[in-house]
Formats: sequence, C-alpha cells, structure tokens
Amino acid sequence: MDKIVGLITTNYGIKEMDLIAGERTLSSLPYGSRYRIIDFPLSNMVNSGINTVGIITPYKYRSIIDHIGTGSEWSLDRKRGGLFILPGSIFGVSNSESRFMIRDFELNITYLHRSPAPYVLVTAGSVVSNMDYTGLYEAHKKSGADITMVYNIAKEDDEYLCKIDDTDGKVNKVSVGVKEGDKEFLDCFIINREKLLDIVEWYQAVNFKDLFDAIEDEYDKIDVRLYEFAGYYGNVFSVKKYFRSCMDPLNLDINREIFNPDMPVLTKGHDTAPTKYNEGCKVKNSLIPAGCTISGTVEDSVLFRNVVVEEGAVIKNSIIMQKCVIKAGAVVENAIIDMKNVIQEGIVVKGSKESIYFKEKNDKWD
Repeated sequence: MDKIVGLITTNYGIKEMDLIAGERTLSSLPYGSRYRIIDFPLSNMVNSGINTVGIITPYKYRSIIDHIGTGSEWSLDRKRGGLFILPGSIFGVSNSESRFMIRDFELNITYLHRSPAPYVLVTAGSVVSNMDYTGLYEAHKKSGADITMVYNIAKEDDEYLCKIDDTDGKVNKVSVGVKEGDKEFLDCFIINREKLLDIVEWYQAVNFKDLFDAIEDEYDKIDVRLYEFAGYYGNVFSVKKYFRSCMDPLNLDINREIFNPDMPVLTKGHDTAPTKYNEGCKVKNSLIPAGCTISGTVEDSVLFRNVVVEEGAVIKNSIIMQKCVIKAGAVVENAIIDMKNVIQEGIVVKGSKESIYFKEKNDKWD
C-alpha cells in the first residue's frame, strides 16, 4: 500500500443540505455520537496502510481543520508522507455538487507530481462505510485498468448518486441519478497517477467539469473497470437520508460492521467525563457518548457530547447534537436538534418519520 497516495475531496455541497450543514461541510457533519463523517474515509485509508493523504478543502474549511488538526489521531503527523491540507477551487461556473472536479486536481497538481507512488486512491469526504482498500488495490493491479470504480447495487432510487453502465465489467457510461437495482458509484476510485495527470492536462479547457463527465466520450480509450463493495454504505445527501444514516448504527448488525474493532474508526480525542445516568432515567436502544447527564427518557435516539436531559423530558427517534439541553417535561420526537439549543420546559418538538423536524444551530448561546 506504500504504492498509493490518498486524496479525499470535500469541496462540494448539496443544496438540499445547506440548512443542516450551515458553516460546516458535508464531510464534517456529526455522526454516531462522537464522530464526523470524514473520519470514515480517513480511517479507511489509514487502516488500509495508506500513510500519505491529501484533503481538498472547500472555502468554508474551518470545521474540517478544527476537527482534523495535524492528523495525529490518525498517525498522520509524520516526517515522511502524512497529512496534507490542500486548497479547493472556487466554484465559479462549475456544478458545486461535483465530487471530483478537474480544477481541484489541477489546483493541487504539485501534490500529484511530487508523489513517487504510481496510484492515487480518491474518495469523497461524505462516504460512511468501513472498507479495506487493499482488495480494491489488488483488483486494480490485476486488471491493468486505468481507473477502477467502487460500486454496489442500489437498494433505492437516489437523485444524487451516479449510475454506472458497463459491459462485462468495463465502464461505458456514468450518469447522475440511480434507480433501485442499478449499479451505483460509491464516490471512491483508484486511478493510475500518470493517467490522472494526463486527464488534468487534456481537459484543462473544461476543468469546471467532474472528472467522469469530462471523460464521458473517452471510455473506449480510457480503461475504466468496476470493483463491487457489498458492505454498508451511508448516504447523507438529503436531510431524510442523513437522519436515517445517523440512526443506522442503532441496528446491531450495522453497528458491528461500521465500528469493526479490526478496522477502528479514528476521531479527534476529547477529555470528557463519563455520562451520568441519574436515578429514575430510562434509556433504550440509543447511542450516548461521554459528557451527558441523563435524568429523563431516551429511546431509539442518538445523542452527542454534553447533552443534558432533565427529569421528565422525553426524547424518541431523534438526533440531539452537542451542548443541547432538553428541559423538564419537554418532548422531542422525529427531530434533529443542532448544537447549543435549549428546548424549554413543557415544549413539544415533533416531526414525522416522513418529514423530520430540524432545529438550526444556536450560535447565540455559549
């Protein structure tokens, strides 16, 4: 795996997620009580033995830099290789939903030129999965392909993921929008470094395009193959799907796959006291990290650090982000409550399973 450098792209957004992302990127959205989504592709690379990783950041990069820091939690604060924070391009006339814009590669061409590794593993920063990339690498080497794309079989329709059409495993078309049963691109691929440099040079005139849009007429000349990943993949490209993905770890089978101790999900460390469960509280099928105080009822929910649930408060099927206070007698159900909110006594905040209620981050409360 020392023949691979990693590249994680975070310089994109989905309009439907603007409200919930706010000043964050999709990659730095909270997940699983104590993680950020970028922890997953970053941990996958490190666990797979890739020790040189570049992260292409967006204009609003503060949340990513704050979380990742020097990369010490991922053992990427090293003299050789390590973590590289790379600038993303300003969108201009581009499609901000493109995960692999050519101009982002072009802007960071020095990172690619200076690497001695013959392969580049590229993934979007909003991929929730636990994947060992060594199988992908071996399949790519064996096939002799220029590019190998990771896919699975779509379990439902999705307007933001890409459909892959192929003939005997050789890709001949990539298009936006998948239907149930299609081969869906999981925003992860391995490419020969020299081929990536060639593509950046060839398509400078259309560098605002996504890489796979740019080469759409060249699949007869560029050998693009497929690699199936049959494991769990979390989708965060809408509020509903972000909510569902965050709640998936409540399923024990999914939890065991995502948080496999042999492939640990690494994250920024916090020195936080254990959660205090007061007498009379009720907790059922929920993820609760350190730093919380639970005096009320929490069912089928995901809480983040330093949440206070007062006596008589009820939380069901909801996500409560860090530093929130749910006052006595308040009810929160089918909702996402962003950071630093206080739900006052007796207030009922309730969405539905089809329409999740979202309360924005409270920047005024410290």
